Amino acid sequence: MFVDRVKIHARGGQGGRGCVSFRREKYIPRGGPDGGPGGDGGSVILVTDPDTDHLTHLFYQPNQFAKRGVHGRGKQMDGKKGADLIVKVPPGTLVTQLPGGETVVDMDTLGARFVLCKGGRGGRGNMSYKSSTHQAPREYEEGEMGEEGQFELILKIVADISIIGFPNAGKSTLLTKLSKARPKVASYPFTTLQPMVGILEFEDYHTLRVADVPGLIEGASQDRGLGHDFLRHIERSKFYVVVLDTAATEGREPWDDYKTLMTELKLYRPELLKRPRLVIANKMDLPGAEEKLVTLRKKVKERILPMAAEKDVGIGNLIAYLHEFFFEKQPAKKSVKEAAAPRSRE
Repeated sequence: MFVDRVKIHARGGQGGRGCVSFRREKYIPRGGPDGGPGGDGGSVILVTDPDTDHLTHLFYQPNQFAKRGVHGRGKQMDGKKGADLIVKVPPGTLVTQLPGGETVVDMDTLGARFVLCKGGRGGRGNMSYKSSTHQAPREYEEGEMGEEGQFELILKIVADISIIGFPNAGKSTLLTKLSKARPKVASYPFTTLQPMVGILEFEDYHTLRVADVPGLIEGASQDRGLGHDFLRHIERSKFYVVVLDTAATEGREPWDDYKTLMTELKLYRPELLKRPRLVIANKMDLPGAEEKLVTLRKKVKERILPMAAEKDVGIGNLIAYLHEFFFEKQPAKKSVKEAAAPRSRE
């Protein structure tokens, strides 16, 4: 089960109680107070982990409580600090406070670290109360309670490129050709029910994170179909690859699909239309695709790259274009054929 939105209850550990103790040793009368302080409670700390790409572990363990501090002891011994609770989350996790939904932190970078709930301070022992006028104190402090709260964690995948398109347009097939990711590929709609991320590697060792976002449909911006559950995963991408079924195998015209996709992006978040994109005219190996490509070029202003992803036709040109766009200083002066070839995936 893929989980990208979860509610948790987090609590820092309570501080340990201070100790009331007096030194008692042979030949040392009136040894005085020697009760040590309690240890601080552990904190709940969020850490982004590149090997974590979902929130399923928190779905099954919604209570995240750090350890409490150990009580102080005699002979001026401090209590041990409670262990911090490290909670691993995928990069791109947005944390909000409940109720209300105020943003607490956006964990959008690798290695980010954030103290979600700080542990309580340990209480003072009686030796801390000793003074010239109060030489046998029996006062002590209880440990402070740790911070506590209800939070919602929302994953927005961090990827350089998002592959978007209608169901059964060939997005998953394209991802398998660009990376070692292996999403489910079949000839029926909605075979992909969760975002899939792969790494595109080039011969010069540059890499890009590519996300296959499950199929969008008309009305997705109003939360129809997979709707907002997956539209949010394209928000952080720098570049969009729009995959169209040029052969119209589902009975829809490719230019209508493109118009619908752009409308849904605009309705969901207008600024998404300002990001660069490339249109893939897929399934060019099927009957009728050539004629529809001619019409598609007339109706769509963006650059169009013909492709038959299932048969590896046009994959090299796409990889070359992406290398040129992301890594070359003056892409306008270079041909896409001059860009670095892809590394072997063997």
